[in-house]
Amino acid sequence: MRRAGWMGSMLGLAALSMTVHAATMAKREAFGAMPDGKPVEAVVLSNSHGLSARVIAYGASLQSLSVPDRQGRFADIVLGYASLADYLDKPQYFGATVGRYANRIAKGRFVLDGHSYQVPVNNGPNSLHGGTRGFDKVLWTIGPVSHDADKASVTLTYVSPDGDMGYPGKLSVTAVYTLDDQDQLSIEYRATTDKPTIVNLSNHAYWNLSGEGSGSVMEQRLTIAGDTYLPVDAGSIPTGEVRQVAGTPFDFREPKAIGRDIRIADPQLLNGHGYDHNWVISRKPAVAPRMVARVEDPHSGRVLTLSSAQPGLQFYSGNFLDGATVGTGGHVYRQGDAFVLEPQLYPDTPNQPAFGSARLAPGQVYRNLIVYRFTTEPAHGER
Repeated sequence: MRRAGWMGSMLGLAALSMTVHAATMAKREAFGAMPDGKPVEAVVLSNSHGLSARVIAYGASLQSLSVPDRQGRFADIVLGYASLADYLDKPQYFGATVGRYANRIAKGRFVLDGHSYQVPVNNGPNSLHGGTRGFDKVLWTIGPVSHDADKASVTLTYVSPDGDMGYPGKLSVTAVYTLDDQDQLSIEYRATTDKPTIVNLSNHAYWNLSGEGSGSVMEQRLTIAGDTYLPVDAGSIPTGEVRQVAGTPFDFREPKAIGRDIRIADPQLLNGHGYDHNWVISRKPAVAPRMVARVEDPHSGRVLTLSSAQPGLQFYSGNFLDGATVGTGGHVYRQGDAFVLEPQLYPDTPNQPAFGSARLAPGQVYRNLIVYRFTTEPAHGER
């Protein structure tokens, strides 16, 4: 009996050990090599609850993020590629840092301090996410990698030279990814310049709270903390109007399934092939991050709460995922299989003074702190 008790205790401890996760960790690992042979590293951040995020140096990109559902089962909830070769061959901004100017600039032109600039056109007649070689398509440098009792982080840096993609000024950029024991992943972007320029940085993670490759996100319920949005023309450039969301398919002030109104014959949904618009969270940046969006998945129970101090939020409903991409889990990504939420300045701000300013001068520091918090909710009727 004493031996049986001892064996039972040992088995119990063994079972317990399988459910206990290590403390926060940050670990470097190889991810591949660039065509010129330069190594591309990844850093895996993990917390004591078992959440883990892999960040790759190419594009300072969030390649995977594993979080639990309401039953404690883990899944990767961001779309990505399994290999560097796919990121190089079929770029789609998966988890990438986008800039110098996230979103669109009409005709790739803007005037700054009386000087006209032309940046590459790569989205119809317009420039998107910095042009043909934006920050998503460059190799960043991995700097400090650290962890302590309650968080793990990695700092990535990139220096964009004066004239890069037509933008003025040498821009020095940092991206700091931090995963903490409050189950929050934060990304802090900072930038400085040696002469006046424009800057707008954000992260382009594609989310599916049921797990990447699991199918449509149209039943996932979205809330956006904005009373107005920016209508766009056929090229997805804001018209200059600021329109109320009330009475339109763009009203997400209360939780609503992403797909509930997406098939309504609204001219704006036709222009964007679905949702691909900027919501006005405020008319200027806030002093500190505040909640700008929340998404609930009724099937897994996962909840994503997004906070930022930026005045705008671009919501994109995965309209151009075309079934020709195989993701990290070996599944094909099709239209509507993910959503994107990008806190940022308004699109085309350099050409629309009423939207504010994207100007960064020497001595100033651009900052965008994005915080993603992950929780779960019980199934309906189990509350």
